[in-house]
Amino acid sequence: MSVIRLRLLTVGLTAAALLTLTACDDDGSGSASATSSAPVAPAPATTSAAPASSAASPASSAPAVGSVPSPNVAQTAGLIAALKAVDPALAADQAKAIGKALNVCQEIKAGKDDTTLANNAAQRFSGGSVTLTPEQGAVIVAAVKASFCP
Repeated sequence: MSVIRLRLLTVGLTAAALLTLTACDDDGSGSASATSSAPVAPAPATTSAAPASSAASPASSAPAVGSVPSPNVAQTAGLIAALKAVDPALAADQAKAIGKALNVCQEIKAGKDDTTLANNAAQRFSGGSVTLTPEQGAVIVAAVKASFCP
């Protein structure tokens, strides 16, 4: 039964992230979260350092990941919502959450297998009062992929 819940959660989080991104693309003209706004958007698909996104600039462990894009405002909102769905404590410190998500994206881009990605994400996001399972790690990996790291 937990596998079904995991799949439903993954599908729901993916859909939410896609709707968030689609809404930004459809608007395109004046919203603060449009992907082409000058101070936030240069990071996707570039090799510049992470300070392009104000939410990701204080990230603790991955500010200079060459080929890994930093999420823009809309992508960050989708990712944070997905992390809160797994456990609200995961998004308590948004900058740290983005930094950890950038590390997950780096591993995705490196071609690590799904089991390794899920285990590493669970370990990376566990801490304090939060202990995650590999299944929850897989949901986090899916959220990272859906939000900013295809």
